[in-house]
Amino acid sequence: MDISSTGLRVLRQIAESGSFTAAATRLGYTQSAVSRQAASLERSAGTALFERRPDGVRLTPAGLTLLRHARTILDCLTAAERDLTGTVPRTELVRLGLFLSAGAAILPHSLTRLAATDPQITVTTTEGTTPSLIRALRAGSIDLAVLTSRPPHRPLDGESPRLHVETVADTELVVAVPSTGEFAGRTAAPVDELVDVPWIAAPASNAEPLLGVWPGLPGRPHIVHCARDWLTKLQLVAGGFGVTTVPSRLSPVLPPGVSLLHVEGAPPEIRRVLVARLPGRPTPAITAVTRAIASTT
Repeated sequence: MDISSTGLRVLRQIAESGSFTAAATRLGYTQSAVSRQAASLERSAGTALFERRPDGVRLTPAGLTLLRHARTILDCLTAAERDLTGTVPRTELVRLGLFLSAGAAILPHSLTRLAATDPQITVTTTEGTTPSLIRALRAGSIDLAVLTSRPPHRPLDGESPRLHVETVADTELVVAVPSTGEFAGRTAAPVDELVDVPWIAAPASNAEPLLGVWPGLPGRPHIVHCARDWLTKLQLVAGGFGVTTVPSRLSPVLPPGVSLLHVEGAPPEIRRVLVARLPGRPTPAITAVTRAIASTT
């Protein structure tokens, strides 16, 4: 096969982004350039590598096979560049991905512990939803991911080989409400009482559920604000502009003016915090970062 490193980088970015358009944006290419590279890869491989679906682009089994080799080849090219330029890494790098609320609840304590126990390890982080982080893991753009799942806790994706997944904590979903107003001084409310309140939610897509609205709400939610950023959501709650769901483990970092409400009359919503990586023997650095995350949950 005659495949360029550019083609392999395009393959990896399509796998991570889930679309040709998003891959082009991240790589700084035009969409037509990405499409040409994808077509060239398929001609060289002699088989289909990409499956076009309503919710985006996924790699075929052949595409996933090539992706596994692409990760190794691109890592070797990076190492060769370091050797040629005489750049010697002073620390061990772990690229960590986290779901949207894990940064505030988990990351600072984990990094503090890691600095004390393994100062030779450098961690870089990126934030995303669980589906996007799984794609990044598969693409080799991150080494480790802190993810979340809801019952019945099915496998995170259907690709093979399966990701190596460890459970580090279970946390209850609760509702963040203004400390003043109709819920002032309360610690619980019936789910029926939440139907008509204004909700603050994250934008939804086909692949990702609506975040911020109680999943078992017996009625259509009245969404008044959409925001992905947790600080924005919680400041809107503090200002009295709506309510939103949060994991109970966020309670130590809530801004003033926000209280937490347990939902009654509905099954408890438990969210599981997971650490995932590609299968195989992890590096000592990845093991150390996993241990630091587990110790703070």
